[in-house]
Amino acid sequence: MPWSTAFDDPISLSGGRKLRTLQEAADHIMGLPEDTQRASHWQTAIETLISAAETGGGWTMFARIAMLRALNADGRRE
Repeated sequence: MPWSTAFDDPISLSGGRKLRTLQEAADHIMGLPEDTQRASHWQTAIETLISAAETGGGWTMFARIAMLRALNADGRRE
């Protein structure tokens, strides 16, 4: 499955921005400070994004859930 694969429902960020695809989610993580990226919840999000891009199927849903959990853990989502 390509990185351009869309989530079933976009992920809303504070400020009104939305993450619509696996690539947008990956880009968001890459824009975080390195110490933040190393947190376990972000590492889980990265791993599930990679799995979704490589295998597809239900992994896209798991990647979305992992992103939501990481965002909520950091308080970056309204």
